[in-house]
Amino acid sequence: MIHAVDTISPLRRQFQTRNELFATYMARHAAALARVCLKMSQRFSRGGRLLTLGLGPYSTDAQHVAVEFMHPIIVGKRALPAVDLSHCPSALAALARPDDIVMGFGPPRGAADLEELLAPAAACESLVCRWPGQLDDVPLAPATDDPFIHQEITELMYHTLWETVHVFFEQQGRGEDVGASAFLYPFLAQGDRSVEATLADVAASIEQKAAEDTRLRQRFVAEQAEQFAAVASATQERIDAGGALIVFGNGGSATDANDFVLDCLGGDRGTIPAISLSMDPAVLTAIANDVGVEVAFSRQLIAVGRPQDVAIAISTSGKSKNIALALSEARKRSMMTIALLGYDGGDIVRDRLADHVLVVRSDYVPRIQEVQASIYHVLRSSLVGSGVR
Repeated sequence: MIHAVDTISPLRRQFQTRNELFATYMARHAAALARVCLKMSQRFSRGGRLLTLGLGPYSTDAQHVAVEFMHPIIVGKRALPAVDLSHCPSALAALARPDDIVMGFGPPRGAADLEELLAPAAACESLVCRWPGQLDDVPLAPATDDPFIHQEITELMYHTLWETVHVFFEQQGRGEDVGASAFLYPFLAQGDRSVEATLADVAASIEQKAAEDTRLRQRFVAEQAEQFAAVASATQERIDAGGALIVFGNGGSATDANDFVLDCLGGDRGTIPAISLSMDPAVLTAIANDVGVEVAFSRQLIAVGRPQDVAIAISTSGKSKNIALALSEARKRSMMTIALLGYDGGDIVRDRLADHVLVVRSDYVPRIQEVQASIYHVLRSSLVGSGVR
């Protein structure tokens, strides 16, 4: 059965809904996020760690925030200890300590389940944040029952935590600066400041981050709505012909690839066959160790890719060699290739390595990833899988 895909008007409508919700929700919680940043910096300074857990598909958020703290992309920032425990939630009781920070992620109506899951951390006086549920001691109701928008707002919120925890290290006199993102925090150059003044400025900067996401979504609709419609239509044709989506990315983009695939495997739009080449650490480390990290995805595509499938690369830079090699391999196998990119699209755009490209035109990775999540969620919403007629 061939499914007609109407995507341009839903794209505009869904992006507008996101822009309105993001603005009001982040304004409501910016001050609480700033205070959590301060408390996190104090706990990290005392030797605390970040422990993360996610319920079901929200394990990808636990993965994402852990990798951001362990491998910060802010130039010159040290790694902060972070461990994802989603694969073994019972480990929380054994590992949590009073100076630790514990974050849990779940669906919009998952607050009670998260509270039970994170009870061992609360009992030992770790700083606990639950999405949804609470930000430390501040109640945190979901912004919406839409699971995709809920996830995107959650991603923006935890991005602001790892971005701005270093602001408080600087404010506390640790001798650190905020590197290439210093332009976002001009108040740090104003000499000695009180903690309350810094909190107020950090809260304002958090609201500005949401505003930047709004601007980037508006620009994407204005410049690339037709490309998005073409991607959705071509992808639906492949799905209707029995194809699967094969998605891959590095780091935070790996967790986005995992998220997109898990979204495809369930929901009210039917099931879409999908595989993430970023999902299995045993496969990735085996290939990286025995052959090389540059072929981590292309070697997997050789094994699982079919001509009717769709290869979807997620990259903020468009410069990763393993992404480029995978797209080239996919083309050799007559797969359709899609790249979801940031900056100017990098080498993937310049070398025309993908049949379809969607670019979030920003040079700041957190904002790129947040808008990329909006794009692939709206794409998923437009696609019709098996079991739906």
